[in-house]
Amino acid sequence: MPDRDQTVYRADLTQPVDPLMTIPAMLRKRADEFPFDVVVEDRSSVGAMLPITASDLLDRVEVIARGFLAWGLEAGERVAILSPTSFDWLVLDLAVMTVGGVVVPIYESDSTAQIERILTDAHIRHVITATVQQADLVETVRPECVESIHSLDRGAMRNLARAAGRIVPDKVEERFRDVRGDSLATLVYTSGTTGTPKGVELTHHNFVGTTLGLGQVLPQYQYNENSRLLLFLPVAHVLARLVMHAFVAGRGRLAFSPNIKNLLPDIQAFKPSILLAVPRVLEKVYSAASAKAAKGTKLRIFQWSAKQSRLYARAERSETSTPLSLRLNHGIATALALRKIQAALGPNIELIISGGAPLAPELAEFFSGLDLTLVQGYGLTETTGPIAVQHADYTPFNTVGSVVPGNEIKISEHGEILVRGVSVSTGYHNLPDETAESFEDGWFHTGDLGTIDPHTGHLSITGRRKELLVTAGGKNVSPEVLEEQLQTHPLIGHVIVVGDNRPYIGALITLDSDMLANWLVAHNLPVVDPSVAMRMPEVQHSLQRAIDRANRAVSRAESIRRFRLVDTVFTVEDGYLTPSLKLRRSKVLKDYAQEVDALYEEGLAERNATVRARQPHARPASTVSRKLRSWLRR
Repeated sequence: MPDRDQTVYRADLTQPVDPLMTIPAMLRKRADEFPFDVVVEDRSSVGAMLPITASDLLDRVEVIARGFLAWGLEAGERVAILSPTSFDWLVLDLAVMTVGGVVVPIYESDSTAQIERILTDAHIRHVITATVQQADLVETVRPECVESIHSLDRGAMRNLARAAGRIVPDKVEERFRDVRGDSLATLVYTSGTTGTPKGVELTHHNFVGTTLGLGQVLPQYQYNENSRLLLFLPVAHVLARLVMHAFVAGRGRLAFSPNIKNLLPDIQAFKPSILLAVPRVLEKVYSAASAKAAKGTKLRIFQWSAKQSRLYARAERSETSTPLSLRLNHGIATALALRKIQAALGPNIELIISGGAPLAPELAEFFSGLDLTLVQGYGLTETTGPIAVQHADYTPFNTVGSVVPGNEIKISEHGEILVRGVSVSTGYHNLPDETAESFEDGWFHTGDLGTIDPHTGHLSITGRRKELLVTAGGKNVSPEVLEEQLQTHPLIGHVIVVGDNRPYIGALITLDSDMLANWLVAHNLPVVDPSVAMRMPEVQHSLQRAIDRANRAVSRAESIRRFRLVDTVFTVEDGYLTPSLKLRRSKVLKDYAQEVDALYEEGLAERNATVRARQPHARPASTVSRKLRSWLRR
């Protein structure tokens, strides 16, 4: 059995969590202390950004809360929200929780089977959707427990506001006083990257405690009235939802971008200082910049500038001062290439929060070198989002930071990351066996593998237990290291490293259709569909060079020996990506098993051909010789 140092790493909150503090109470606290603070800028019907103060937001929330009481919502009952990120989502969330209800988010991309399971498992009473079409979809799988289905584009908010007239404000106050910190606030169903989605029970205490912990780590942003956060990730995801409520509890202001197609105009209109993004979004930004640089002098300038950005970021986080020559080079790189990327992210951007999946260290260094701060974290739905987070000034890029105050982390004897504290869930809904298995003596078994620097307490993620590949030779391989390295190549849409019970490591790769045309033009090649491009020698050679570079980060036994291009696109809608744009590895491997088999069959055929080529004059073995060898092998 491996010998592991099971030292517990902890960080304490500077103030204890008030047992009476809830998510709606955090809004009330801000409205009491700073009633004229602008909390949200919401886009009007004519496109203007309208400021909404803390007191205005509180008034709206309490009107909608009265509406839910008029609909008969009882304490502890569940309301499902199926809608993109929006101001209405925030109001509905706070209103339901104000009167003791439990919010259950549903992703817009969820299948009918997933929706039916959530509605049934959570015993949903009311469903709020964004559109009539979504309401009709829910109707097709409606279980008996669902009493009503409403859509925002059919006036759900107006109907709630009208119903509110039947309820006196004192009724809201009575219900609000009954909600405690240990009351269930939400059921969030996991993305199911490694198994069946489970309903994670999160209390108000989980959100309040995590908010306080983040405030200790990043006070300069959370409690800064000049902070401006644009949310475009689905707030059905626990990380986006936590950050949303943490901002409401702080001093900054929020805006929402419900449609990713309008993200750039929304950035220009709102001018955020903070962006919350998943690694795939940042990979796309980098790939687009690289593809635009094309080749020749432009490409060399971009590559040099990107290198200077990484070197500068690395030096800034070191304990020594940044050399003058590096500062000068960084200034030149900014003028030549980096400023354009800064402008695309927003003219006022100061902080990027990256979460939901690992971000390659080189990419983290690149963005940190754009005269902004990039902070990564690590967490799961079961930990209310981040359980570890980087400190902006001194955390190494190859780690995910240290434990969020109010929590503890240790590494098990098998290398698994274990956590407990204010952020950790109480368990899974209706799954006592799974709860008992994953939550042991207060410690949550994350399923992730990691190490902790004993001197700094910084956590490094080394892989996921359920995703470890074990080659036929017995080598344990974490696919994430290679996948992170390759994902920044402009031609690569997605890459999935394979090799479980196989003789060596391979990879399935899809082409990025958005980047392909620009890359082909830049290399003086005809613009063709991905199905044609994947057979072009120039494309194959470019991908092989990228793989060769990625292989330098691992041992030979862990390196990719062969790859195979697959003519497809992995999407959220098809169920191959989670809403945070992570690959559902098990589903990809199940549906594309033939492609994996073909990769290794091609490798075997190529190997046999090479062997035959090296023995051109060998005579065919006689029947007697073959029988003799067969007998000797017995």
